[in-house]
Amino acid sequence: MEQGGVFFMSKIKNERTKAFREAFEKNSKQVAVQRGVVKNGIRTSAENVQAQIENAPVFSIDLATGKVANQKQSGRCWMFAALNTFRHKLLTSFQLKDFELSQNYTFFWDKYEKANYFYENILNTAEQPTTSREVTFLLQTPQQDGGQWDMIVSLFQKYGVVPKSVMPESSNSSNSRDLNNYLNKLLRKHATLLRQMVAEKASNEEIQANREAMLQEVYNLLAISLGTPPEVFDFEYRDDEKNYHLDQGLTPQSFYDQYIGVNLDDYVSIINAPTEDKPFMKSYTVDMLGNVVDGKQVKYLNLEMEDFKALAVKQLEEGESVWFGCDVGQSSTRDSGIMALNAYDIEDLFDVDLTMTKAERLDYGESLMTHAMVLTGVDMIDDQAKKWKVENSWGEKVGEKGFFVMSDEWMDEYTYQIVVRKEFLSPDQLAAFEATPTVLAPWDPMGALA
Repeated sequence: MEQGGVFFMSKIKNERTKAFREAFEKNSKQVAVQRGVVKNGIRTSAENVQAQIENAPVFSIDLATGKVANQKQSGRCWMFAALNTFRHKLLTSFQLKDFELSQNYTFFWDKYEKANYFYENILNTAEQPTTSREVTFLLQTPQQDGGQWDMIVSLFQKYGVVPKSVMPESSNSSNSRDLNNYLNKLLRKHATLLRQMVAEKASNEEIQANREAMLQEVYNLLAISLGTPPEVFDFEYRDDEKNYHLDQGLTPQSFYDQYIGVNLDDYVSIINAPTEDKPFMKSYTVDMLGNVVDGKQVKYLNLEMEDFKALAVKQLEEGESVWFGCDVGQSSTRDSGIMALNAYDIEDLFDVDLTMTKAERLDYGESLMTHAMVLTGVDMIDDQAKKWKVENSWGEKVGEKGFFVMSDEWMDEYTYQIVVRKEFLSPDQLAAFEATPTVLAPWDPMGALA
């Protein structure tokens, strides 16, 4: 009911509910479906075998990658995906087998830097009330496992990388729930102290001294939980031909320079966000998003999907895998590893219409980037991409030994970001990327962490 432009509550009447029940029970098809769904669950009942038939794991471009990694019970997909792109290069250049870079090493420095970045944002908003949207946003999750491409670049450029054998996985990197819980408790406590010091007009010297003491506590917590990151190490391995190699006295930075050698400034993030507030061919950044203070700015170029996919194909054709971010939980099967719009017939199962545009899903909170993986292949037929090969980081027991197949239509709807070499961009695209970016709010869906 509406009166004078104001909508009043319309309560549910018991008679109406009774009518709904009677209508449901008269529909024999719905009752039959009910028995199957109650017994087997929604997704199992709705799974469509046709999606597997249409997305067979065969690709015209298929890069060699080795075995998949496993992030286990942690949110480090963005980190695994980036390290996997390096691993692909190492496997080929140095004839390595089953080699991984240390995710735990990068994880340590990410947590450490995120704590300092949190302090920076807390101090910058210290004169706002704790009820302000910005402060509430900061305190809700002081830090987490997720991240963005430019954030991982900041870590690599500052700390380098090391082999997994030098800093292997720990219990708390493989299952990060407790670490995140107690680290966030500590950071919120630190936030109360920093805000109190600002309120009491403490000097900058006093604030910085206390901030240093807080960082020492963070470092100690991380070192106890994850181990101490190596400063100097030896790299010992046998290649595919069983030849022995020993490289001594390496640092994480010298290891990166010698064995990875990728100029990360040559890469740019491309997004597809078809919402009215983000015109295409414009660059964007997100307020309060990052990990390393004064590190690389998180920055994107928004392109239409046709141009977005063309850039991914170019990089794959050049023999290089592509880091990408998507909403992996949408219409995808974990066991068979199929990402397709018809993976489940949910609408037929419930007799409802769930259709929304990509822009509507972003605007109404139905979808955003939740996971990062690596494109390692594409099936091109008549110069058109039909399906994509995806390297996940959930181990070999999902998909086809850890690899997924993504239909081209699924990419259109649920893929939001790729990272490609800037040389593949047209002059106009490069100029648009390099322009001063529009600053998005911290809670914008394009600020989601994979």
